[in-house]
Amino acid sequence: MATFATSDQLLVIIDPAARQADGEAVRIAKDVLSAGAAAKMCLPEGPEEFARALGRRGSRRPVVVGDDRALVRAVTLLHRQRELAGCALSVVPVGESALAESLGVPCGAVAAARAVLDGSERRLDLLVDDSDGVVLGALGIPPAPVRSAAAEPVPAVSGRAWYRSLVRTLAPRPGRLPLIPSPGPARLRVEVDGTTVVDLDQPVEAVSVSTGASGEASVEVRPLSVGAEATPLLASGRTVTVVGADFRYLADAAVSGPVRRRTWTVREGAWGLTLPAGEGPSGGR
Repeated sequence: MATFATSDQLLVIIDPAARQADGEAVRIAKDVLSAGAAAKMCLPEGPEEFARALGRRGSRRPVVVGDDRALVRAVTLLHRQRELAGCALSVVPVGESALAESLGVPCGAVAAARAVLDGSERRLDLLVDDSDGVVLGALGIPPAPVRSAAAEPVPAVSGRAWYRSLVRTLAPRPGRLPLIPSPGPARLRVEVDGTTVVDLDQPVEAVSVSTGASGEASVEVRPLSVGAEATPLLASGRTVTVVGADFRYLADAAVSGPVRRRTWTVREGAWGLTLPAGEGPSGGR
């Protein structure tokens, strides 16, 4: 029987939604991980069991087999337990994976599982809001057209295409930044590091925020245009505060709110994700 180093001992948490979405991909991931490491499989039946399994990981390296919601759930749990600094996550995407792919995780069960075994930890920035919520990728205000209740994910195909486009172009590189389609203008005050970018007297079509480089967030505000297209307002900083009347926002493909005020703060290198050698978030950072 093969023996493995402690660093190669994995706790594989298979999200119930993944088992329902693509049982074959889950089976492949299990086979690849078990062949390459001492892997303990955990099949939680709901969020409470998911949290319990993650909390009892011990010295094992946690691997989440699931969609973007499962990845965000794991990061949120570790953040709230103040254990992100000492825990590198790995993920095998099964289901909606636009967020994971934008962060550099390979698509496909085999490639992602091999990255878990052979990759290395990369420290990534995190947006943390004043309610202790987290954003791994990007957020937009107002959200893309909302089909139903808050916290429901964006449709798989259109959401994936939009999210990859948003994250890639919000990375700090030359060129215009695309913005989330807005259901209508809003009156918002947007402050970056205490400086007002736009105030309540100027209607805006959309606001986009993402983690940038060197511990800063990239912010773009599109003012309401009449006739000719208005020039977007760009800013960057460590804290972003938005104030407005009962606004909703899309963060990591889930809609939150309504809220009247929210502040996001960048935590530089706050969490670790196992990625293939040389890989990183789309757009390069």
